[in-house]
Amino acid sequence: MADHVLATRVWVGRPRPDVFALFADPSVLATLTPPSFALRLVTPVSTMRAGSVLDYRMRWLGLPVSWRAYIREFDAPYRFMDVQVRGPFARWEHRHRFLEEDGGTVIEDRVVFRLPFGPLGRVAYRAMVGRQLRAAWDYRTERLAALLGPVRPAG
Repeated sequence: MADHVLATRVWVGRPRPDVFALFADPSVLATLTPPSFALRLVTPVSTMRAGSVLDYRMRWLGLPVSWRAYIREFDAPYRFMDVQVRGPFARWEHRHRFLEEDGGTVIEDRVVFRLPFGPLGRVAYRAMVGRQLRAAWDYRTERLAALLGPVRPAG
């Protein structure tokens, strides 16, 4: 089965430690996710570290979904990686990198994912899921601008 890759880079006009601290707060993910997902953290945790397990509840494609993420890597304030342990994807590995550039921080995301159900999952990706994920990242960029100040695409 083919994996899909979502890779983005965005520059934020704030120092790397500030940007990393925002992303390292597990409750902030709900703020950065479109309201239609109704995402909420159910794990009582306020900080992230390697080995953290985070449980979320959300709605995806109109259905209630549980999502368990495991923080595989955590190297503050440079990078961390979360992987789905349980959730809607057959595979989900999301690497976050934070790079100092032009007096601010470049946020790099690389998500490697696969939908379940083989050929049906590939059709769902082409029909809606790919667009939905790109729209979610666009929403996140808008929220980052509101929370952290100037944001622009990074080369």
